[in-house]
Amino acid sequence: MNKQSGIHYLREHRKAGSTRPVPPEVARIRDTVIAGLGDLLQGAFDAVDDSLFELANNARSNNEQNRYFEAMREIRIKRKGVERHFQNAIAQFFADPPGSAQPEPEPSAPPVSAETLSLVGNDDLEEQVALNAMITKAKAHFQGPLLQLQARFSQVYPGASDESPVNPLAPEHLCSAFTEAIQVLEIQIRERLILLKQFDRYVVSNLGMLLDEANRILIQAGIIPNFRYHGKTGKQAPPPGAKADSSETSEASTGPAETAADSTAVFEQIRQMLALQRANAGIPARATDPRFHVIGDRELITLLSALPTPVPAEPGVNLSEGEPVTIDLRGLIQQALTQVDTGDGKQPALKEVDEDLINLVSMLFEFILDDYNLSPPVQVLISRLQIPILKVVIKDKTFFSKATHPARKLLNALARAGIGWSKSDEKTKDQLYDKIHGIVQRILNEFDGDLALFETLNEEFEQYLARENRRASLVEQRTRESERGRIKSQKAQETVDRILQEKIRRYPLPEPIHSILVNGWSRVMFLAYLRDDVEHRWQETVKVVDDLIWCLHPHQEDAERDQWVRVVPGLLKSLRAGLEEVSYNASRLDEMMGELKHELAKAFRTRPLSEVREDEATTAEASEQPAASSPAGQPEDAAIAEFVTQIDAIEIGDWVEFRLVNGASFRCKLSAIIEEADSFVFVNRMGLKVIEKTRLELAHEMRRGRLTLLEQGSLIDRALDAVVGSLRSKTA
Repeated sequence: MNKQSGIHYLREHRKAGSTRPVPPEVARIRDTVIAGLGDLLQGAFDAVDDSLFELANNARSNNEQNRYFEAMREIRIKRKGVERHFQNAIAQFFADPPGSAQPEPEPSAPPVSAETLSLVGNDDLEEQVALNAMITKAKAHFQGPLLQLQARFSQVYPGASDESPVNPLAPEHLCSAFTEAIQVLEIQIRERLILLKQFDRYVVSNLGMLLDEANRILIQAGIIPNFRYHGKTGKQAPPPGAKADSSETSEASTGPAETAADSTAVFEQIRQMLALQRANAGIPARATDPRFHVIGDRELITLLSALPTPVPAEPGVNLSEGEPVTIDLRGLIQQALTQVDTGDGKQPALKEVDEDLINLVSMLFEFILDDYNLSPPVQVLISRLQIPILKVVIKDKTFFSKATHPARKLLNALARAGIGWSKSDEKTKDQLYDKIHGIVQRILNEFDGDLALFETLNEEFEQYLARENRRASLVEQRTRESERGRIKSQKAQETVDRILQEKIRRYPLPEPIHSILVNGWSRVMFLAYLRDDVEHRWQETVKVVDDLIWCLHPHQEDAERDQWVRVVPGLLKSLRAGLEEVSYNASRLDEMMGELKHELAKAFRTRPLSEVREDEATTAEASEQPAASSPAGQPEDAAIAEFVTQIDAIEIGDWVEFRLVNGASFRCKLSAIIEEADSFVFVNRMGLKVIEKTRLELAHEMRRGRLTLLEQGSLIDRALDAVVGSLRSKTA
């Protein structure tokens, strides 16, 4: 076992954290956790190394490449020290556990303002936001096991109570230990964020098994064995008659907690960056400026409902004609605000959170309008929904914090379904296009602020997609099976022909024997190749050819002639049985076997004084297994090798776009990779085959810019990632 696994460090950990003795069950948990975290941390560091190498490989300049290589070197040199520091800190938590304060508001409180952000550096802010997101996600995802563990640890440690519980495995403690351990690394913020991301992915996200094991050990020790967890914790039920916050209520009832925590963290990160931009620009908070009348939510919703729809949505109008619609949402809102009569003479203004939401919707649609992964007609249709989505976001701010929000789910479903739509498809005859077009038209015409419309449309669209996908899956399965059979048959015939030609060329054969092998025995070999995974007869059929050619050689040595006598009877029996099985020339089979025996006897009687026998080591190539195909053509240079690596990363079900020489393009999905033929089979969204290429052919297509991989992640999630990246570059 690797030293870094933690096992070899246990004695050192006990010494480092032995300020006071711990109960035996806690010591057992400590040893298990330290070993497990050591293994997980190794995976995180390995992933960091791979990420930095990939970034360096794709760097746009030598300076950027050197930066990543220097970071790799720094982390490799100090990695063991970081791992040791982290594990020692965890051991110390068990010896002297930090108290867990009562639940405080999540990272979104305290309020973000220019004054607070001006005291925090950009790098520190980004790192803190990443840590807050990591901790929030872990607390949400492992809420039950963490609560049980905290209750049990509080029973074990003297001095702990319900008011001041302890939990050495709380996510905030583990994250603080890691943050402290990596302070020794002299790397920049981007590399530090990569390190935190992989720590989250490999360590924090896999805490469940360690938490469960810790709970199991304490249960075996009889510490609160019947504890059960139900629902969310840390939130008191609202008093009777009180209206619960909509985001909390819906988050508690729907959707995985991990996804909600992730999205909330992203939204808070965006808000903090926008607030930092306002602080850097010296823009005061309008909520505290006496010159402004801040518009409330109800007033704003009324204002949004009065906004005109700049796109006609009458029946018969093709909404996908032309280019995607670009709408200046901020300008529209500001123009509408000028028409508001505040009644007190003050200038109407929006709350900062509403301004942030409007800015965020604008940035999201900027990404959507530039997203190459969306097919153009679907992109145009979705662009029509900017004002309706803005109304949704202002009315229900959980759009960004809940992956299960009905409007968000519908947008993702429309984008996902339209990824395979090609320009060559006829919109007038396409049911999917009609369905998406109808959904957009209904939203434009019918949405009045009631989110039930999105729920209804999403449910109808999912039912439609389920029917279409079932039909396409059956067609695709038949296509895939047909292609596998065709390619395997083609490969079998090519292999049989190649092997026979190679063997026959080495030694001239009499015409009757040549005819039997090429026209008759080749069929036996063909069937054996196809059935080899069940009958395992391929090697035997190849050996029959080798034995026949060997027996047709004149042999001089007595030992060889004795072997000839032993081989021939079995050889004749195998040849007859195989030829009968494939019904080869049944009327003349006896006659052909007689000719074969005559040629064999003739060869046996021939005893030349000097006969150099062919090197029979040549049978090695002929005995290749049918599953082992000849290697694909090697790249001609190092440049194509990079693209071959990208092709190998494509998985079944991934969508790509091919561009033809004449400028046309089409989209298709990888349906099958047939390794023995080095064949990649692509189908359209109906499941029908559209193209088939080898690995090297695909690499050349990608190198020429004629093949593009399409991203299939959720549209809104990708858009949020792009917005975060854009804001991060602006605040750097």
